[in-house]
Formats: sequence, C-alpha cells, structure tokens
Amino acid sequence: MKSNAELQSDVQEAIRWEPLLHAAEIGVTAKDGVVSLTGNVNSYAKKVEAENAAKRVLGVKALVENIEVKFTSSMKKSDAEIANEALDSLKTNWSVPKDKVTVKVEKGWVTIGGDLPWNYQKDAANSAVHHLPGVKGVTNNIEIKPNTHDAIERKDVEDAISRSWLDDRDIRVKVSGTTVTLSGSTTSWAQKVEAGRIAWNTPGIWHLNNELAVNHYYAMAA
Repeated sequence: MKSNAELQSDVQEAIRWEPLLHAAEIGVTAKDGVVSLTGNVNSYAKKVEAENAAKRVLGVKALVENIEVKFTSSMKKSDAEIANEALDSLKTNWSVPKDKVTVKVEKGWVTIGGDLPWNYQKDAANSAVHHLPGVKGVTNNIEIKPNTHDAIERKDVEDAISRSWLDDRDIRVKVSGTTVTLSGSTTSWAQKVEAGRIAWNTPGIWHLNNELAVNHYYAMAA
C-alpha cells in the first residue's frame, strides 16, 4: 500500500513523463487513494492528458480534477471558428459516420450529440474535437443506438473479458435487456477502463454501468 506522499510523487512523475506536459504546472495532492489535480494549461488536450496520466498510476482510486484551460490572446478563437473546425475534424475521421454528429459551441465549450451504433465511434468523435485549438471543454451527449437487435448473452461478455489481459477473478457481469453492468473490483483504474471498453464491444449494447471498484490494496499485496 502506497503512502499519500508516495502516491503524490508517482502521479507527479507520471504527468511529467508525458511529452505534452513537460512544462505544465500542475499541482498534485493525494489522500487515501483520492488524487486532486490543480493548475492551468493552455489546451484542453493537455487537461485530458493530465487526467489520463493520473488514472494510469497504480493506487489511484478516484480523481478530483480542477485544472483550468487558459489561452493566450493569440490562441483564442471565436465559437464559430471552433464549430467549423470541429465539423471538419469529424468529417475527416474515418471512425465517425458522416453527418451523424451535431456540434454546439458556447464560450469555447463544445457539446457533441447524435445517435451512433457503436461506443468506439462516440469515443472517436470526442477525440476528433478535444484537441482543437480554442476548445475549453467537451461534453459528449452522443447516445448509442445499435443497428443490431441481437440479445446480449452474459457469457459472451464474460468470455471477452477472460480473453483479455485483465485479472478478471473479481469482475462480475450482469445483463438486463440492452444494458450491461460490471461490478466487483479490479486492481487498477486502467483495468476498470479496459473492462468497460471490452463490454462496450458487445453487439446490441445500449448502456453500460461500470460499477467496478479499484482495489489497489490487493494489487500491492499480490
């Protein structure tokens, strides 16, 4: 089990290790597995990268993120400019079906919406806009509505998770209609995210409840 100081140091080093964040001034505090990030960055992409770097650190159970995106005058863009660049980026992303995603921009904050058949397409739409200059944040309101109406089999989800690199001994799967719920525990946040990604690949899934707890105590003892 890591002390608060050890976890703080590990997260700081993980953030500094990322090329985008070498010069970023991001404050890190840690208490009982809960990590808080503060500071200012000049792009939303850096904010996301700092979050992801922290989540990958063993021992992080929850994240409180208070990083602000602040632009220099030369980097500021109008909402219309951001909207046009977001639409262009979505059109050139092969993973995003054409003309299926709507874009709204208000004071630099981008909201995307629409219906898509797969969660990876929803993630791709998010990635297509979050790196754009002038973006202060992204709200992803895209809903998953599969083209297939195949019944979801619990064993199919369990088998898919078992085939992965995950330690699935404490992962439980429940299926209710078009909703899959994951419960139990994993040994890291990265494993929790990966289990969710695998479950989202299930044909016919509309909703996912990822209720997996991060049990880093077990990971440190193993």
